Amino acid sequence: MPVVISLFNAFTGLAVGFEGYVLGNPALIIAGIVVGAAGTLLTQLMAKAMNRPISNILFTPMTGGGGAGEAIEGTMKELSAIDAAAMMRYASKVIIVPGYGMAVAHAQHKVWEMTSILEEAGVEVKFAIHPVAGRMPGHMNVLLAEAGVPYDKIFDLEEINGEFGQADVALIIGANDVVNPSARTDKSSPIYGMPILNADMAQNVIVIKRGKGTGYSGVENALFYTDNCRMLYGDAQPMAGHIIQHLKAMG
Repeated sequence: MPVVISLFNAFTGLAVGFEGYVLGNPALIIAGIVVGAAGTLLTQLMAKAMNRPISNILFTPMTGGGGAGEAIEGTMKELSAIDAAAMMRYASKVIIVPGYGMAVAHAQHKVWEMTSILEEAGVEVKFAIHPVAGRMPGHMNVLLAEAGVPYDKIFDLEEINGEFGQADVALIIGANDVVNPSARTDKSSPIYGMPILNADMAQNVIVIKRGKGTGYSGVENALFYTDNCRMLYGDAQPMAGHIIQHLKAMG
């Protein structure tokens, strides 16, 4: 859907440019060119991040067209907020993966407060951003910057992916498809081939999620069923608040 919206923005700019040409209005022509070019560039960036041609995104449904992928064995294992706090408090390195769920819950300020407490305790904390996390590229970057997260703690997919193997904890906040390992291994999955964050390679994975539903693609996330993954159900803001309380109590 974000790709389609961006493409519509490009068409809107094109229409404004043509209107300016017909009316002989240079301002409309320039504005239309700028909007059209920006929308086109953004559409191409998102399509590249999904590793799919634009025609495939527009005309091939994510669900129903390519099958639901291989059956996933195992169960989702729940975790309490105090256990999540303890895992991160005594970790050496934590990588946080924010997603649309963090944006919906307006949890970025709580997440940064939690990060600050962990860093004061000597924990190295980094943020991993997927190009299509949220509504559009840069969505998570803007939210984290709004909360005061320094830019040198925020890393793109290519920069951070190699570090997940050395992380004690990968904390996923409201992200789903962008950390689904089926995209690497399951050729029958509709999201096969899409670049993902290698959160499953961390020693421990904690997922803050409102429920057991699937992401935008409608594909079940194999990560949630792995032995090193634990689920913390609830909205991101109150869950981050609970973790903060327990971290403060641990000193």
